[in-house]
Amino acid sequence: MKIALGCDHGGFELKETIKRQLEEAGYDCKDCGCFSTESCDYPVFGEAAARAVASGECEKGIVICTTGIGISIAANKVKGIRCAHCADTLEAQLCCQHNNANMLALGAGFTGPKLASEMVKVFLNTEFEGGRHARRVALMDGIEG
Repeated sequence: MKIALGCDHGGFELKETIKRQLEEAGYDCKDCGCFSTESCDYPVFGEAAARAVASGECEKGIVICTTGIGISIAANKVKGIRCAHCADTLEAQLCCQHNNANMLALGAGFTGPKLASEMVKVFLNTEFEGGRHARRVALMDGIEG
């Protein structure tokens, strides 16, 4: 599975930790930046990761900024993206099971590396349940303009 990664300066260190974790587990990563802790604009990197997922180049994506909020909003502007900002493993599980999320957003200022690692594992290994949730996901996707 190929995973798109994107972050701003506030999420750089956590992105690098997650990237190592993913590569050690055998995932292929597309690093959409940023590439340092120098101040930068999260929409640029959230969009880049989202476009890699929306195009099918990557199956899922993970984006990180200080709060996880701004970069999730940027990613969700891309048609076909369902990016969920999660703060714990249950949210990471349910966003996949119920919302068929294809991107996970994390807040590096609030989520430490151990919790983030567990959230990533859950996100990547949880399947969409379909059923009644499929109708709702279709309704959400229909909102896109």
